[in-house]
Amino acid sequence: MKKFLKYLSLGLLSTVLSATPGFGAERISFFYPPFGEFSLTTEALETFAKEGKITGELETYAQRATPEQLAQLRELLQQRFSATPTLVSQFTYSPIGEQVIKRLGELLLTESRQNGFYALRAAFILAAADSQEGLTVVNIMRKFPSPTIRLNFSEGVKIVNNLSELFKDRDAVVAYLQKQAIASASNANIDFSQKPDLRQPGEFRFQKLYFELNDAKRDRRLPVDVYLPEATTQTPFPLIVISHGLASDRYALAYLAEHLVSYGFAVAVLEHPGSNAERFQQYFSGLAKPPQPKEFIDRPLDVKYVLDELQRLETFNPALKGKLNFQQVGAIGHSFGGYTVLTLAGAKLNFAQLRRDCYPNRSLNLSLLLQCQAAELSPADYALQDPRIKAVMAINPINSSILGESGLSEIKVPAMLVTGSQDIFAPAIPEQIRPFTWLTEANKYLVLIENATHFSALGESTPENNVLPVPTGLLGPDPTAVYSYLKALGVAFMETHLVNNSEYSLYLQPSYTQYFSQAPFNVSLLNSLTTEQFMQALKNGTKQKSQ
Repeated sequence: MKKFLKYLSLGLLSTVLSATPGFGAERISFFYPPFGEFSLTTEALETFAKEGKITGELETYAQRATPEQLAQLRELLQQRFSATPTLVSQFTYSPIGEQVIKRLGELLLTESRQNGFYALRAAFILAAADSQEGLTVVNIMRKFPSPTIRLNFSEGVKIVNNLSELFKDRDAVVAYLQKQAIASASNANIDFSQKPDLRQPGEFRFQKLYFELNDAKRDRRLPVDVYLPEATTQTPFPLIVISHGLASDRYALAYLAEHLVSYGFAVAVLEHPGSNAERFQQYFSGLAKPPQPKEFIDRPLDVKYVLDELQRLETFNPALKGKLNFQQVGAIGHSFGGYTVLTLAGAKLNFAQLRRDCYPNRSLNLSLLLQCQAAELSPADYALQDPRIKAVMAINPINSSILGESGLSEIKVPAMLVTGSQDIFAPAIPEQIRPFTWLTEANKYLVLIENATHFSALGESTPENNVLPVPTGLLGPDPTAVYSYLKALGVAFMETHLVNNSEYSLYLQPSYTQYFSQAPFNVSLLNSLTTEQFMQALKNGTKQKSQ
C-alpha cells in the first residue's frame, strides 16, 4: 500500500475542481498511520507536470511508483478540462453538482480539517476562469483557498479499495458472460457470410419530416423528426420511437434511425425539452433552472404524447396518412432514454428502493446521482406504460434504483439491454447485467460490448449538442464498430419481435455476434442469465481478489 501514497493522493484529486481569490494551496497533506503525516508541495507537482522533473518530496514518493504510473500521473496533471466558469458555476450550484462536491469535500479537507465543499467549489470556478492555466488539477490546487489541502487518507483508501473491488467484480462477470456466449455460439452451425449482412443499409430510401408538437397541458414543446421509408405499398410501416439521453438531442442516434428506416421501419425521434442539450445550454447560461425530478415522469409522457399526436395527424396529414402502424410500435433509448423506454414497456418506479439507496447515497455508482433525484417525487403509481409499445431496446440504461427488481419484473414485452464494460456513468453490473436477471419476459437479450463506454453508442457531437465537455480519455476508442453492432442487432430485434418476422430470429443468437465481433469492441449476446449464474460470476471475482 505504501507505493500508493503519492499516486492515491493525486489520483483522487484528478476528479476534483475548485478555487477562490487571494492565496492557494501550497501543500497537499495526508496522514497515513502508522507512518505519520506526509506532505507534498504543489510547486513540485507543477514542475513535474510542466517539465517532467521530479523534485523535492516528490522524489521520495516517485521511488514507489512505476514509470507507467508516473507517466499517467503527469498526463493527468497536464489534462486541461474544457469548461467555462459559467458552466462550472452552474453545475456546482445544481443539486447533483452539490452532491458531487460535498462527497469530494469529505475526501479533500481544508487546513482546519473541515469538509472542503466551499473551498472546492470556489477553486473549480476560479480555475475555469483562469485564461492562462485553465481548469487543471494543479491550477485547482493553486486556487484552493487554504494553505494546505488535507487528504482524508482513510476515506481515500476506502474509495480506492471499493473501486478496486468493483473493477475486479466487473472483469470477472464480463469474462464469465463472454465464456457463456462463446459456449452457446459453438453449438450453432450457421454460415452468416452467406446470409444478408444486417450491418449494411436496407433497400428503402427515405424522407425526413419535421414536426414541432406542443403539449399545452404540460407546457412541453416537443421537436420530432419522423423518418419514413419511400415505398409504393399502401401497407403502414411499423413505428419505432427513439429517446435520447441526458443533455443530448434527437441527432445522437440519427445513424440508427436512418439504418432502421432503410429496412422499412418508420422512426420518430423526439427531444425531451426538460433534459435535452438546449435545456442544458440555457441552464449553464443562467437562463433556466436545472433539470427537475419531474423529468422522470415527463419523459415517458413525452413519448406517449408524441404517439398520440402522430396517431391524430396520421388521419389527415397527407405526408403521414396510412403510413404508420400503431399496432406495431417499438422503442429505443440511450441512458436516461433507456430508463424512459423501460417505463413505457411497463416497468414501475420503485420508491422503496430509492429510499434505501439514496438516504444516504454512499455508492460509487455515478448514475445514482441522477436516479436519487427521483426520490424527491411524491410516491405514487404513475401511469407511464404505453400498451402500444411491443418491444424495447435500452442502451446503457439507468434503472437499478429508480426501477429495481420489482419495477423491471413488470415488463411483459421483449426487451434488449445493451451494456459497455467500460461505462463508468451507468456501470455494467448494477445498471444492466444484474437488472437483466430481473426481467421475467422470456424474450430478453443482453448485449455486452467489451471496452465500450457510455458514449460509444452516440453519433458524433455537434457544437449544438456538445454542452457537457467529456475528456477524450472517457470517450473510448473509435466507435464505428459499435454503430454497426447496434444497427444489425436493432434490425434483427425489431424485425423478430415487432414485425414477427421469424427469418430474423437466427440473428439473435450468440453465434451471430461472435461472427461479426471485432477488437477492441468484442461483443457477446446472451439470451438468458439466472440470478444463480450471476452470483457464481461474482463469486469468481471474489476468488480473484483473495489470490
